[in-house]
Amino acid sequence: MTPPDGVSRFVADLNVAVDGDEPVFAEPWQAQAFALTVRLHAAGCFTWNEWADTLAAVLREVRERGEADDGSHYYDHWLVALERLVTAKRLLDTATMDRRKADWAEAYRATPHGRPVVLPPRTA
Repeated sequence: MTPPDGVSRFVADLNVAVDGDEPVFAEPWQAQAFALTVRLHAAGCFTWNEWADTLAAVLREVRERGEADDGSHYYDHWLVALERLVTAKRLLDTATMDRRKADWAEAYRATPHGRPVVLPPRTA
């Protein structure tokens, strides 16, 4: 999925954001998931209430499963909620999302340490 216009710039801004002496996000992918959520909302793909309800449902499921949550997995849960909402709104189907995840996994496994991960162009 190609990020909507402006997401790359927004993500770059988020990656350097700090709260006191601590970075706002522990990993770049967390900033990207956050930025994508904000951008999809801004594009009218879902309301904040839909987002809040979906994230709350994921967090409730985690709690009901008895998983310990010290906050270190918050963005893992955020990503589950985002994927759930994207498929519920039919912005992307599950098969396409699974293919892109596999593409990313293959790309980062094939990327030498310290080099940026780049997805090869899609072939139709």
